[in-house]
Amino acid sequence: MNYIQNILQQHPIIILDGAMATELEKDGANLNDDLWSARLLLDNPKAIADVHRRYFEAGADCAITASYQATVRGFMERGLSVEDATELIARSVQLAVQERDVFWKSYMDAIGAIDAIGATDATSAHDAEQRRGAGSHASPARPRPFVAASVGPYGAYLADGSEYRGDYGLSEQQLYDFHYDRLRILIEAGADVLACETIPCLVEAQAIVRALEQFPNVYAWISFSARDDQHISSGEAVADCAAWLDGHEQVAALGINCTALEYIPSLIQEISKQTSKPILVYPNSGEQYDPVTKTWHGTACAGSYGEHARTWYELGARLIGGCCRTTPQDIAEVQAAIRS
Repeated sequence: MNYIQNILQQHPIIILDGAMATELEKDGANLNDDLWSARLLLDNPKAIADVHRRYFEAGADCAITASYQATVRGFMERGLSVEDATELIARSVQLAVQERDVFWKSYMDAIGAIDAIGATDATSAHDAEQRRGAGSHASPARPRPFVAASVGPYGAYLADGSEYRGDYGLSEQQLYDFHYDRLRILIEAGADVLACETIPCLVEAQAIVRALEQFPNVYAWISFSARDDQHISSGEAVADCAAWLDGHEQVAALGINCTALEYIPSLIQEISKQTSKPILVYPNSGEQYDPVTKTWHGTACAGSYGEHARTWYELGARLIGGCCRTTPQDIAEVQAAIRS
């Protein structure tokens, strides 16, 4: 099922979630590890589930799983068996699905309660929703959230910053072989969509699409990291990438993530010239990441994140969220600026 298409036929926007690692670190997790947030699938899965819940409560229509750096190869290098590694990757989907189902039941119960008491003003509706634990964003206009299984690039497995360069020196076939098993595991675990994200080069996107074609009726989004306002991290024109992806039905949406916020408006315009597919953007907070030192520099975006999101929406983006250093508050601002 093409969840993205189905939702956008009925709703003007899909609100994505924000950073997973940022929230985990706020909760005290030490993510200075090659597995990054995927380590907590082994050590503390409840912490991951808690973050998913916060984003649903903030207004997110989609949970992106904590599988960005989760690979069979990576877990085996920690001494796990193939079976245990497979189970951990599948767990990333199961956690998100479970939190989604619990949240949605609470959400629908709140709407039913509001209808039952005949709430006619915003204050009483808000109070009823809060009493029933669904947060202040319960509304019949909101779509049922879906789960997007994160598929990070080969460079995420290397954990050396090469997801911001794409200079792996691997062939399309080698990249296909790397991605195929993980796609299979995530699909079999029950993911609604695959979130193939922070892809730095077109050849890796092509390898992923070829692997995706082995699973008919499964859809994915492809999201690149970008070096400037017209080129993805490898230096290839984002417009050329969009033109290639436009011809592939199982690509449900395409766009940009994990990229400096100021580049987003131009990138949306470049992509829209070459595709009629939905465009998604979920940039960083505005701070700059140094992949060598693995540290952040600079300051977050001026003004409300929601104000920036409204600009992206007006330029044509239809799936909007946040990547590194963004928070549930940022997602709540997107919800307030566009959906409200």
